[in-house]
Amino acid sequence: MNKETIIRIISSIILLPLVYYSLTYGSVMKSIFIMICFVISFYEWSMMAKNKSYAVYGYIFLFFSFYTFYELSAEIIFILFVIITCVLTDIGGYVFGKTFKGPKLTKISPNKTYAGMIGGYTLPLIFISIILDQTNYPVSLIKILIIVILLSTVSQIGDIIISYFKRLSKIKHTGYIIPGHGGLLDRIDGMIFAFPFFFFLRLIGFVN
Repeated sequence: MNKETIIRIISSIILLPLVYYSLTYGSVMKSIFIMICFVISFYEWSMMAKNKSYAVYGYIFLFFSFYTFYELSAEIIFILFVIITCVLTDIGGYVFGKTFKGPKLTKISPNKTYAGMIGGYTLPLIFISIILDQTNYPVSLIKILIIVILLSTVSQIGDIIISYFKRLSKIKHTGYIIPGHGGLLDRIDGMIFAFPFFFFLRLIGFVN
């Protein structure tokens, strides 16, 4: 495991409790945290999209994404579930991709491989299965695993979409505030798509 991979994993481990604290300490702290993340994401997108014709759609989407994040934050278990699934999808994809390499997944994001895609599904599925087994959480295991697969899929697609826009802008990272990841959008590229999707699952009653 190379140095960059280790830094990436450590950053993720450190960020999770910080996010948990920010979201559970109180409504004021939660609102401030969400607003800070929104402003940083908004800024990074503005720097990446510049005055491109598609920039406005990104602003609208970020606003909607953070709105769903705020709405879901009333139930911390849902927020943690989505975040952990996306983080493990990212770590699994990165580790499997770097370890096994193999055929490229898409030209849009040349670093993505089929091995990484498989790792992106494998790690969150294993972790969530273990957690459910240890806690005896009163919910259908099959249903939860289906949701994990769907969220992982959306997260990976979101990663590729942001990678596409980074390639259009000829940049590697959206910023440099998170060691091993780059900018905030580099870290939450999958989440900003996963939260609206999970919000939709809640609306249709698939998640309760």
